[in-house]
Amino acid sequence: MNLKIVSGGQTGVDRAALDAAIEVGLPYGGIIPKNRLAEDGKVPEKYQLTESDNPTYEYRTEQNVIHSDATLILGYLPMTGGTSLTNDFCHKHAKPHLFIDLKQPHPKQKILDWIKTIQPKVLNIAGP
Repeated sequence: MNLKIVSGGQTGVDRAALDAAIEVGLPYGGIIPKNRLAEDGKVPEKYQLTESDNPTYEYRTEQNVIHSDATLILGYLPMTGGTSLTNDFCHKHAKPHLFIDLKQPHPKQKILDWIKTIQPKVLNIAGP
């Protein structure tokens, strides 16, 4: 399976997804806010991501959902903030998505089964 990982480059799940893609040699990408805006200052230059002309997290989140075949959301219930927004954009654009509550044990098989079923070429990974 050829798979590209996409994320918004923020701290937490976004960067963990990028780091994992880099480590195993998967192609990666994603849209980030203007000026590489991040919760901790700036998205590090080591992540070769596409900087948008829009400075908002909302725009970045929606673009990454739109330009992906599916979205994997890793987080906690209840969903809040950007995690909830990602879920909302998946519904708005009728994109396949899977939410994994990180408090639940052993999510690996559920994720692998979902990816095998969906067979995305571009997978957006998001969460807090």
